[in-house]
Amino acid sequence: MMIDPISGFSKLTKEEKIDWLSSTYLKDSQNAPQILKQYWNPDSSLQQLHEEFTENTLSNYYLPFGIAPNFMINGFRYAIPMAIEESSVIAAASKAAKFWGKRGGFKAEVLGTQKIGQVHFIYSGEKEKLVNFFRKVKPELLEAVEPLVRNMKKRGGGVTGIELRDKNEALGGYFQLHCTFETKDSMGANFINSCLERFAESFKTAAEKHEAFSATEKDIEIVMSILSNYVPDCLVRAEVSCPVEDLADHGLTGEAFAGKFVRALKIAETEPFRAVTHNKGIMNGIDAVVLATGNDFRAVEAGIHAYAAKDGKYTSLTHADVRNGQFRFWMEIPLALGTVGGLTGLHPLSKIALEILQKPSAEDLMKIVAVAGLAQNFAAVKSLITTGIQQGHMKMHLMNILNQLQATPEEKEAMVEHFKKHNVSHSAVEEALENLRS
Repeated sequence: MMIDPISGFSKLTKEEKIDWLSSTYLKDSQNAPQILKQYWNPDSSLQQLHEEFTENTLSNYYLPFGIAPNFMINGFRYAIPMAIEESSVIAAASKAAKFWGKRGGFKAEVLGTQKIGQVHFIYSGEKEKLVNFFRKVKPELLEAVEPLVRNMKKRGGGVTGIELRDKNEALGGYFQLHCTFETKDSMGANFINSCLERFAESFKTAAEKHEAFSATEKDIEIVMSILSNYVPDCLVRAEVSCPVEDLADHGLTGEAFAGKFVRALKIAETEPFRAVTHNKGIMNGIDAVVLATGNDFRAVEAGIHAYAAKDGKYTSLTHADVRNGQFRFWMEIPLALGTVGGLTGLHPLSKIALEILQKPSAEDLMKIVAVAGLAQNFAAVKSLITTGIQQGHMKMHLMNILNQLQATPEEKEAMVEHFKKHNVSHSAVEEALENLRS
């Protein structure tokens, strides 16, 4: 069926948008309008706040907001807020936190906080002329953004560098201004992009007036000015360690456990098919905290996965070894996070999440988020090399299956008791519930 386009959709009320969708796309779903409306917040001011986060809002999409307690990080105990719908993530993180809390806790340090933005442009002319022009105009570029960086400088941030990069071999005539920034406790996307656009404007204007350029050389084409979500110098390291004998588990000696764990990570280091799933498990922990604190989990995901392939092959983000009877497990990842600005100061739950974390600086939040990812990965690999991933995961997934089968509270209670002694699978739950009902 051909559907005619609609004009002026953004000007419709929520009710009108839902009515149009119901008559156009949801004809077979009589409950759709009711479902959409039941997630409206009864507090109209709070609903309006959520609607102003984005466009064409119909309703709110809820995710569970949970807590993983008992994280000892650099001698301080945290309860880490996590927004995630996947079963067993928070339970696994909490279990790992408890395990390592008895063994000295997690150590974390920020290795760098430099962020990157680029002005991409096309130049047709002699490279030496461009290099000389850049040297001359660089002070003017920094002066042009002075009004934008004044407040950031007061907080210890600002523009930390600009360099001209030649990308002509990859794409004819392609050069860039590669710019670095320090944004302190803000993620800094708007600040960086504003500076880059000012750089681009000043650069092009100065080129048009540059006497050494020919008419063709003066006509520099600014293609785009945008920050990069790849931040390999905005880096945090998280690690744990303990004597090998402390790792004895599920009938394995500490030495056997450590050996299996290290081999599992070596497989993830060498096999991309395994590495992707391995790193996805790390991101279960990272994304949940990033989302709970109002940060951009898509930017974090993109940057971290790019870092996993920085050497030309996608590989594990975590590593482990055994030296002199000591087991070590660690990870270094890029994280561009903020604790001021954006949703961190607007979303009520993000503000609570940061308060739970004792109002951390951006660097403190980098450490916390990295530790959450490391803990999640430890729990996942531990399950894989002992009981298998499904035993714990499916027991946590039991309630989702029961909800899909529309179990009553009494049936849920009986099923939870039943599956304390039986393996969970969708078919097993379905059969057990049918038997209970009959």
